Amino acid sequence: MTAPKPKPWIDAIAPYVPGRSTTDDGRKVAKLSSNENPLGTGDAARAAFAAGATSLDRYPDAGATALRERIAAHYGLDPARVIHGTGSDEVLHLAAGAFAGVGDEVLFVRYGFSVYPIAARRVGATPVEALDKDYATCVDTLLAHVTERTRVVFLANPNNPTGTFLPRGELLRLHASLPSDCLFVVDQAYAEYLDPADDDGAFELAQNASNVLVTRTFSKIFGLAAERIGWGYGPAPVIQAMHKIRAPFNVTTAGQMAAIAALDDTAFVTHSREHNDRWRAWLESEIASLGNAGLRAIPSKANFILVLFEGKVSAEQAYKELMDHGYIVRWLPGQGLPQALRITIGTEAETRGLAAALRQIVGEAN
Repeated sequence: MTAPKPKPWIDAIAPYVPGRSTTDDGRKVAKLSSNENPLGTGDAARAAFAAGATSLDRYPDAGATALRERIAAHYGLDPARVIHGTGSDEVLHLAAGAFAGVGDEVLFVRYGFSVYPIAARRVGATPVEALDKDYATCVDTLLAHVTERTRVVFLANPNNPTGTFLPRGELLRLHASLPSDCLFVVDQAYAEYLDPADDDGAFELAQNASNVLVTRTFSKIFGLAAERIGWGYGPAPVIQAMHKIRAPFNVTTAGQMAAIAALDDTAFVTHSREHNDRWRAWLESEIASLGNAGLRAIPSKANFILVLFEGKVSAEQAYKELMDHGYIVRWLPGQGLPQALRITIGTEAETRGLAAALRQIVGEAN
């Protein structure tokens, strides 16, 4: 008896594994595994979301017109060239789905966002990884992997899970050396955590070049992870092609309303960025003080840090013992990083508590 069989490229997909929210024994503890905003959601966005519950019987605006217009006004963009998605994940999938397929290649750096190979394989394209340079993007290595079959290049900036950042000059150099028929996707999920001086130039490229797409999300600094709202900006033909395969009614009415309010709540965003800057720097200094125990933090521009365990205590051991202490972080063997933990910057109490727990864990082993 036969049964339907998935395509071989679907069989090859390693499903996305989200950050855990409970310990091995089922306890809910401090969740520092998914890069969520530790300050929660701004009051204005919460109020707007609640107001959206008055129209549960009606489909949302399929074009998310008010949201796209507000995004465009906020960032100085053309609303007709903004596309919305179920998180930026959907926008990334749309990019691969519209511009790559069987026989094509999708290129990204090793230790890049785990959605990239899934988006490639989903449409039958071949994912190609370029080696990193001490966990950061190396433009020359990426370019060395470009072939006549390369159709999409994904670059997260800042990168997830490493937190590294490719400066403007290098990003522009990468784009200038890519073939014009290759879509360059700059994934800026953590861009709002950057200092304004760190503008990488991607929006300017997307405004003027024919092959650049920028993606962003409301899941991180805006505190709307539960509603899954992302968006992208690029040339009109690119956006039009992606709209053809975008799911209809993909962002809820309440979500659209909450996102508009979140954009307007600049005080909450500024407070979130300042909190992150302070406690990321503090935690990095704490990790540096444990260098003799083999711990090293990769310099981060995001709302998390990647900590390498190169001493007696392994990342797996620290991951399990941190759970015992009441903290869940992200261990990454599935992404080729069994020696590392990705740690979200939490509240002051969570960050101080995690650092104390880490100090105890590595101190007991030395």
